[in-house]
Parts: sequence; C-alpha cells; structure tokens
Amino acid sequence: MKNFVEELKWRGMIQDIMPGTEEKLMEGPQAAYVGIDPTADSLHIGHLVSVMILKHFQNCGHKPYALVGGATGMIGDPSMKSAERNLLDEDTLRHNVECLKAQLGRFLDFDSDAPNKAELVNNLDWMKDYSFINFIRDIGKHITVNYMMAKDSVKKRLSRDSSEGMSFTEFSYQLMQGYDFYWLWKNKGCVLQLGGSDQWGNITTGTELIRRMDGGEAFALTCPLIRKADGTKFGKTEKGNIWLDPARTSPYEFYQFWLNVADDDAERYIKIFTMLPKEEIDALIEEHRQDPGQRTLQKVLAREITIMCHGEQEYEKAVAASQMLFGKATSEALRALDEKTFLAVFDGVPSFEIDRSELPCGLLDLLAVKTSVFGSKGEARKMVQAGGFSLNKDKVSDIDREVGEADVIDGKYILAQKGKKNYYIIKLR
Repeated sequence: MKNFVEELKWRGMIQDIMPGTEEKLMEGPQAAYVGIDPTADSLHIGHLVSVMILKHFQNCGHKPYALVGGATGMIGDPSMKSAERNLLDEDTLRHNVECLKAQLGRFLDFDSDAPNKAELVNNLDWMKDYSFINFIRDIGKHITVNYMMAKDSVKKRLSRDSSEGMSFTEFSYQLMQGYDFYWLWKNKGCVLQLGGSDQWGNITTGTELIRRMDGGEAFALTCPLIRKADGTKFGKTEKGNIWLDPARTSPYEFYQFWLNVADDDAERYIKIFTMLPKEEIDALIEEHRQDPGQRTLQKVLAREITIMCHGEQEYEKAVAASQMLFGKATSEALRALDEKTFLAVFDGVPSFEIDRSELPCGLLDLLAVKTSVFGSKGEARKMVQAGGFSLNKDKVSDIDREVGEADVIDGKYILAQKGKKNYYIIKLR
C-alpha cells in the first residue's frame, strides 16, 4: 500500500488533518468518502480537488465512496456562502445525481471487480423516510447548539448577515452532514471524511457524533481551497465556471483554461490535478524554469487533465483547434470543428452578416462590397494576388473566384483571413 497522507503532502493537498489519520490508514485498506451537493447536473473544476483526493485514495489501495447529497442538496450548505440557496425538487436532484456519477466515472473505478472499487451513495436514500421527530430525538440530542454555533461556517455567516441571519434550515445542514458520516461509518465502514477546508467544521461534527453515539473513532482530512497566485478565485472566467460537461464548457475551452494559467499556478496545479509521479513533475518544473517561454508545465497540465476529463480524442481536437489562430491549421481541420468550438476559437473576431441568397458571388464583391473585410476592391485585389489572403484556411490567389455554398462551414460561416493574424467571420442569415 502507498502512504496516502505522504502522497498528498508533497502535492500540497492537505490543509487540516485529524491526529491519528495517517496511522489508521497505514493499518490496511480503509474506506473514506467525499460529499458533493448535486446543485447542478455537472461538476465544475472547483470540485476537482476533492475528486482528485478521492482518486489518490483509491490509487493507494483504499475504498472510496462518493456521496451525492440528494437530501442535503435540498437545503444548501452555509459554509462560505453569502446567501441561502434556492431549494431544488427531488426530480431535478435525481437527474443531477445521474449526471454526476457519469462524470465521476472518469476519475474513479466504479466497475471493476477490485475490492476497493468506488461506490456512489445518495444520502436521500437514508434521509427520505427519517421523520423529523425521530431525527431530533435520535441524533439532535447528541450535539449541542453551543457546539454548532462555535463552528466557523456558522459564525462567519452570522457575522456577515446580521440583518438576515441564518435560517434553521441552513443551520441544520451541519447536523445532517454529521449524520451522513455516522451512517456511512456504521453501515459502510467509512472511517474518514475528505473535503475542502471550508468543510472542516461539518466533518468534525460527524466525528464527534460517531464518538458520542457509539463511542467510535473516525477521522478527518481537508484540502486547501485553491486560489490563483494573484489571489483571485480559481476556476472562474468572465463567462463563469469551467464545467466538466462538454455542453457547458467545450473541451477546447477547458483545454485553453489550463493552457493559459500563470507559471506560479502551473507549478502548483500540476501536482494537484494530475497523477504524474513526483520525479516526473520535479523534472518538468525544472525544465519549465529553464525556459518559461516554452510553457512546458501548462502544456503537460492541459494534456493530462483534458484527457482525464474528456478523453484522448477530444484532447487531440482541442490541440488542433488551438492551432487555428497561430499554427498551420488546414481547411479540413477547420471544417472538423463543431460550431461551439469554432465560435470559441474565433471569439472576438470581427464578423459580418449577409443573406444566404447573396451566394454565389464574386470573391472581391464578398470581401469589399457585401462586407468590409477590405476597404476597397482594389485593396482586396492587391492582397489576394500577392498571396496574403485565405478563405477557410485555404490560400486564394484567383481574384475571379466565386464563393458559394460549398465554401460555407457548418451551414452558416465563412472564415476570411488577411495576412497571418487578421480573421473575419462572415455569417449567413
């Protein structure tokens, strides 16, 4: 067995750890879980640290449980939140749970015959028939209000929202999460809960509940909340979250996010978000420091995490798409892009609209009359004849060429290129 705690330490993935955790894990294979609230039908990269910790846990020979909070997701965790969440109905939550399991399957082994194969559990299964009276009688009496009020997640929320306070619904979240730990400890043998550092209070409520109810022993380990080197929030862009669902964030955009991280961040992220061994990572860091301009770390990081999330084929497509603006991409590669990726690659490029009925038309008319790719036909003629113009990544030197339906990409776009870097999109309406 590999030493799980040692593995996380060198990767910078431990914030807090309960005494005795490492020793317990070295006794032999153990079970642990991470909780994820299914508030959306996709994970985003903010979830990935906890998921990677669970992946390392399984890789070290232990049994991971992924808990999706079908019950707690109906309430909302007050930790690090400035306002109460909207409550979700059961049908929406069940849909979200199914989607999350499919995504988690890219990171965890759920399907093999290994004794430590991962399992997905939903706390709605053991909470839905638990009456309120029975819960507060059986569970609530073991944890005092004083104990719950002392938690940072509660204190910070109350200090921020002195005017509105915190509803009893949210206040009860801590007790429900604590009961999850107790249930998994009692029924699945889970001795450890893993999560982000903002979950420390909720996790230790679970260990305390186990101790007070059954005199049992359980442990806690949290990872730091990831921030960028400049202190801004990790995983957010101007367009919002970076999602694992390709319909929300295309594999190209996902790949680009990792490819464009800062050098200091890349040194941390490659340890956290890949499974590469220490020796290889140390060598990559040294290589990168010798010549940062090559962006060695970013390229490897983007490759590893894109393949892990989306597969080798989507990674190859993302690389090909990345070469559109600056590499020697072909017309075939351009036409292979789906519409979402095409628009992402050429985001911000000047665009024009023409009626489909205006095709076919002469090249010079298209570029200088129907659109303003060129200021005049004379300017267009000069650049085309000089070999400085491309249509859909194909060089065009014939000024008498006609542009027709065969030149339309994805049923609605034509890509014009002046020189090496000036692109224009002509959209058909």
